[in-house]
Amino acid sequence: MKRLVSSESVTEGHPDKICDQISDAILDAMLEQDPNSRVAVEAVATTGLVHIVGEVSTEAYVEIPQIVRAKLQEIGYTSSEIGFDAKSCGVLVSIGQQSPDISQGVDRSGIRSRHNDSEAQIDELGAGDQGIMFGYATDETDALFPLAPLIAHRLAEKLAEVRKNGVISGLRPDGKTQVSIEFEDDVPKRVDNVLISTQHDDDKNQEVLKAELKRNVVDPVLEEVLTRSQFDFEVDEYKLLVNPTGRFVIGGPQGDAGLTGRKIIIDTYGGAARHGGGAFSGKDPSKVDRSAAYMLRYIAKNIVAAKLARRVELQAAYAIGVSEPVGLYVDTFGTANVDESGIEEAVRQVFDLRPAAILSELKLLDGEFRFQDTAKYGHFGRQKANFPWERTDKVDELRQACK
Repeated sequence: MKRLVSSESVTEGHPDKICDQISDAILDAMLEQDPNSRVAVEAVATTGLVHIVGEVSTEAYVEIPQIVRAKLQEIGYTSSEIGFDAKSCGVLVSIGQQSPDISQGVDRSGIRSRHNDSEAQIDELGAGDQGIMFGYATDETDALFPLAPLIAHRLAEKLAEVRKNGVISGLRPDGKTQVSIEFEDDVPKRVDNVLISTQHDDDKNQEVLKAELKRNVVDPVLEEVLTRSQFDFEVDEYKLLVNPTGRFVIGGPQGDAGLTGRKIIIDTYGGAARHGGGAFSGKDPSKVDRSAAYMLRYIAKNIVAAKLARRVELQAAYAIGVSEPVGLYVDTFGTANVDESGIEEAVRQVFDLRPAAILSELKLLDGEFRFQDTAKYGHFGRQKANFPWERTDKVDELRQACK
């Protein structure tokens, strides 16, 4: 049976991604000064204005407008001519203190150290909220990540790269990508179509742009990703769509308001797996909708790397203030090479899903990790980024636990 599977991504200049990156840059600045910071910060961006809202408990002082302007400058919004100017835009800040009702549930012991090593300390750090989180992995690619979103992310990343280094002139920061892949009996066979919408200068010729994108973005990305795949692909006959409306000059926050946390499917698995609904950016890792999602990806990737299953999805559920997850479920979609109940038992044996243990295992507060690096081109499947949840160092332990 044949079917088309599609996924999308956006560039770092997309309005929602601007907000994600700003939120995580503020988070990083606070954690750098005070690793015990409790942060829930969101950004809203519209024409000429960025509004920062949220709740924070921290000993740090950070100059938020300066962080906002620096991130906008880095992305490439440097002139009102392209729709947004980092130097002249307005920045409003409306941040309050974290609710004490939440705080007492998260830190029942009052211990808020960078590394909570004792069993008592680990058990005292409760989950920052209730919620359902998912982790996923598949052997479709060498990143153990679904193929369609992997290609979509690499296209978006390449699009920003050729803009910044001048390979293609006349590009502006905003952009979106999408790819559709034909599967046959759950095996990817053919790239059917590729879509790129990219902001550009007013005088940019669309036919020239299409040829430049094919030569410098699409073909190099497809070659890079597909030559590393275990499957045989047909890529010569794909359909390429570029700026289907015929024009994309007005972009960024001038063209569409942006908001932190509005690209949660792009951030995770591109629709290949379920999503619990919680966004990531702007939240410190005591919030399990971020840290537990990272941990579940870590577990899923190790399960597939250990060849216990070809594809796996994990679900965990938490209650606010409670350290142990209140639910855990493993689904291999019939691809398991061992008893599926044995995989779940192995997960419980090898991995500690309490929030403090997650912080320690993934070193999310070690002083060097930058959350803002996750806020563009997806949080998962990015091997070059060296995110700690992309390691496959638990393979032997999982195999031993399944014996």
